[in-house]
Amino acid sequence: MAGASAEGASQDTMTKTLVLGLGNLVHADDGVGVHAIQGLERDPRVPVDVVLLDGGTQGLGLLHHLSGVRRLLVIDAIDTGEPSGTVLRFEGKALQGLPGKASVHQLGFADLMVALQLLGESPGEVVVFGVQPESTEWSAELTQPVANALPLLVDSVIEQLKCWNQNESVTWQDYRDTQRGR
Repeated sequence: MAGASAEGASQDTMTKTLVLGLGNLVHADDGVGVHAIQGLERDPRVPVDVVLLDGGTQGLGLLHHLSGVRRLLVIDAIDTGEPSGTVLRFEGKALQGLPGKASVHQLGFADLMVALQLLGESPGEVVVFGVQPESTEWSAELTQPVANALPLLVDSVIEQLKCWNQNESVTWQDYRDTQRGR
């Protein structure tokens, strides 16, 4: 099995890297983060020391899972007005610059990050991968543009994990351009 489950992570050892998928599987593209985690759980490229967590819509209930994590990678549906299925990457100050209500979980995620900061448990690095949703209406299926983007999303997460393991910084635009054959 690729990666470690969050339930198998020891409370006594600090998790080096956690990949958190957010979303609601009955709201179409809102579930993309959970779908990505399901794909990563079957992917042999995920390093064994990486913890994969289906965070669903738990919000602050995830606090104990994230406390003390060194690197946090979040996957979610993020509405920035891009074409449906566009894969987006945010880190550092760009996380603070997300448009209001960009993610259907932004308020909960922002609250979670503030709580971690207040506890002195903030991750050293945070990267968010998002996919522009087409629909968040009632449906258990991803829309076609978002379903088509899922392989690029998973590959992008794997690339970020590889870069973290090699202590390199990823140039997202360069990586995305190579995936598009430019």
